Amino acid sequence: MNLIVQKYGGTSVGSVERIQAIAKRIVEAKIKYDHVVVVVSAMGKTTDALVKMAKDIQGTPDPREYDALVSTGENVSASLVSMAIQALGHKAISLNGSQAGVFTENIYSKAKITKVDTTRMVKELEDGKVLIVTGFQGINDISDITTIGRGGSDTSAVVLAAALGAQECEIFTDVDGVYTTDPRLVEKAAKLEEISYDEMLELASLGARVLHPRSVECAKENNIVLHVRSSFKSDEGTRVKEDCKMEATKTVTGVTINEAQSQVSIRDVSDTPGVASKLFGELANNNVNVDMIVQSAERDQVNSITFTIASDDLSEAKTVTEKVAAELACKGITFDDDVAKVSIVGVGMISRPGVAAKMFNTLGDNGININLISTSEIKVSCVIKRDKARLALELLHTAFGLDQ
Repeated sequence: MNLIVQKYGGTSVGSVERIQAIAKRIVEAKIKYDHVVVVVSAMGKTTDALVKMAKDIQGTPDPREYDALVSTGENVSASLVSMAIQALGHKAISLNGSQAGVFTENIYSKAKITKVDTTRMVKELEDGKVLIVTGFQGINDISDITTIGRGGSDTSAVVLAAALGAQECEIFTDVDGVYTTDPRLVEKAAKLEEISYDEMLELASLGARVLHPRSVECAKENNIVLHVRSSFKSDEGTRVKEDCKMEATKTVTGVTINEAQSQVSIRDVSDTPGVASKLFGELANNNVNVDMIVQSAERDQVNSITFTIASDDLSEAKTVTEKVAAELACKGITFDDDVAKVSIVGVGMISRPGVAAKMFNTLGDNGININLISTSEIKVSCVIKRDKARLALELLHTAFGLDQ
């Protein structure tokens, strides 16, 4: 099918006026393409308000009821956008996750999409309707509503694009593309015309909020071009696609920070086989995703293990870590919720020595201490104190020539 999938974020559908504006853009797409599928987020700060109410009532909300509640915001957006398109004289229908055939794991709040039954969607498209599908949600094996994590509407859109055979997915947001860093934090950030899947995946997973990491991963697996655009401008934006350049022209493509990080350290762990497996296995069993891991050198048959997690997972991580530490007779645990991660990303790092040293020198020369370091072929990340994160971002953006 000659089909395009578009996704509109919370800011894009934040008011009646904005919904009417994007309805006109959707109608323009319908003239260009035979079929249009639109995925929407909840209006503005709706989800934040729902989360706050849930926590005010129950503290730690029941997972099933939490998903049933927070998924309602997207339903409102989808219906209103459908009405706005109908008001312009075009056929449209809103579908929630279940009606669109989006099936997920039997996990709440962080479920992964397992399959999409496109039967209903194809039928509605063949009837000439624009489909408005709720992002962020699906249904599990027992017909409960599930959500796929905050920011998951990006992933919903790419999954639907893959299921329906679209070659491109447009992500409309409040910025007009992917920048060398967050333009709201660094005035000299520059917009990129193109960026590779691998670079975008690293930036997204390291804190760049323009795209959800799982959406980039899915796009790469299915060779779907992601076109990041502004809902409020007609600019072309940035295309995320397979890297076709013979050689990278810049060592570093982007710099990012993630201020929603926490650090956990377990001291004097017995240096015996299976200890790390037990700790991180228990964390995985409780759906706590671990990011950076550092184990100290052995001393007197003991060592220490330090790792980082998302701040939202700190409460669960504390419970699990304290339980495992008690079983292993460890000497102590420390939790630090005052850290951030600053990272540099670029495929040009692969063939150029001295990149990490330049990063460390830049931070050190400006009095910024490094707690942890993690590297891959195309990124270097450092955990630092949270109050130094934005300064580090500006310094590294300048140091690697991204201001120009």
